[in-house]
Amino acid sequence: MSFRAYLVSSTPEGVRAAFTMLDDAALDPGDVTVRVQYASINYKDALAATGKGKIIRRFPCVGGIDASGIVEASSVPQFRPGDPVVVHSHGFGVSHHGGYAERARAPAAWVNRLSHGMTTLEAITLGVAGYTAALGIDAMELNGLAPHKGKVLVNGATGGVASVSIDLLAQRGYEVVAVTGKPQEAQYLRELGAQEVIASADLATGAKPLEPALWQGAVDSLGGAPLSALTRTMRKDGVIASIGNAAGLDFTTSVMPFILRGVRLLGINSDNEPEVRERVWQRLATDLRPRHLAAIARVLPFDELPQAIDAVINGRARGRTVVRIGE
Repeated sequence: MSFRAYLVSSTPEGVRAAFTMLDDAALDPGDVTVRVQYASINYKDALAATGKGKIIRRFPCVGGIDASGIVEASSVPQFRPGDPVVVHSHGFGVSHHGGYAERARAPAAWVNRLSHGMTTLEAITLGVAGYTAALGIDAMELNGLAPHKGKVLVNGATGGVASVSIDLLAQRGYEVVAVTGKPQEAQYLRELGAQEVIASADLATGAKPLEPALWQGAVDSLGGAPLSALTRTMRKDGVIASIGNAAGLDFTTSVMPFILRGVRLLGINSDNEPEVRERVWQRLATDLRPRHLAAIARVLPFDELPQAIDAVINGRARGRTVVRIGE
């Protein structure tokens, strides 16, 4: 059976991505074959498709690090034809053909069945970004984060992970402060649940080893200097979830926040074992279920994928960009 796919290839001129036709024989090995309905565009996908980041680990590779759809075939008992599922993380869309195709095949450990009442569109609006957001909140709560303890900062606030984080934290009862370089999006962030919106340029940080203690928690998608500042402005026993590096790979701080205030810096990696994935996806369907996915998602046809990737890589997107792959 032939199907349409968006393939990332290495050429003498550099990395190139284009639509093509593949057949089932081109699919990578796996336990579960999925008829893809939706995929999303993460910043990592945009870096991969444009070659602006060394993301793809084998060429050629169908892009798309997450997808949702319906199981067509399964060699394992936990999945049956007709099951709605979401696929993400590990090598999906990086070293294994990913979600930008009408069909995908993946190991069972990369697949989660959707809980009753969650649609495939809702699942991909969450996708790897929403899963990462929930994983970060789950880890912070295991390290003492609680709604009554004070404000939680979310930076890079209009990004995919950050937008979902604001929604999830607000519905859990946290007082959320959104920090953004796009102050014109303040109304969008308030609609998601942010009680306060601060322009990045207006966020006072200072340079002392310890600055005034402001935040009991933080979701950091920037890294670099913003993460450095966060370590210095956390309250006693404050918790930071580190989820991204949009502002840089490196950051500089001292041990003072950690030994005098007990600050905890948690690295969040979405390549988890099935037991963790199942627990987090169950939370996304229950106590962490978001309230504003329709406001977060922008849904486009498959044909518009190249233009949408360009918008993401150039910072013209907000929230989650979803691509409708099939029926």
